[in-house]
Amino acid sequence: MNDTLKAARLDFALIKPYMKNICFTMALPVAIAAINRSLMTGVSFAMCLIAMTAGYPFSVSEKSGMDRLYGILPISKKHLVFGRYLYTCSTGLLAFLFSMIVHPLVLRALGEIIQPAEIYLAAVLGVFMFTLYTVFQLPGYYRFGFINGKIFMYIPVVGFLAVILFLSKLVGTSNPIFVSLIGNPIISVIAVLLVCIIAYLLSVIMSIKIVRRKEI
Repeated sequence: MNDTLKAARLDFALIKPYMKNICFTMALPVAIAAINRSLMTGVSFAMCLIAMTAGYPFSVSEKSGMDRLYGILPISKKHLVFGRYLYTCSTGLLAFLFSMIVHPLVLRALGEIIQPAEIYLAAVLGVFMFTLYTVFQLPGYYRFGFINGKIFMYIPVVGFLAVILFLSKLVGTSNPIFVSLIGNPIISVIAVLLVCIIAYLLSVIMSIKIVRRKEI
């Protein structure tokens, strides 16, 4: 665990030049939420943008030729992978908490009434979509690198647009998906968390296999 934390701290050190961009990334969705007067749209957009920053450590290490540095570090490749996932999930968690606190306050200041069901749906959707974005991105970057795998950076954009289209067709209807989510919040939260945990486990295993194959 200590080696994983060291690897995560190294990734946070690598992205220092991007800190202004990341702070802007967290703040921009506030304006989107205010314009659309929708908490779900704001949170979904926030998780989309922060997921796009998952490639920053790959970009910095690749451009700086840090493969030799990683090779001499007294940390196994497995823990380096764990550390990168920990870094990614930490930035996602920060963006999620910021969005779930600031967005409702801004919307209420604008006179919007935020229902508990909307807060719950925004939270579940935000966690699920961030997971969906990153579990495909990280193995892709490990396999192709950041420069050759830049296409993976746009997975969140495609996912966000798909979610907006999906929500526009479901909101205001008696769709069983929404009914079941609102009617069984505990069960749906547990189900989403289990799906996210399993998705990350599979993604981590895939990334470790890719890294080890590159060593051969």
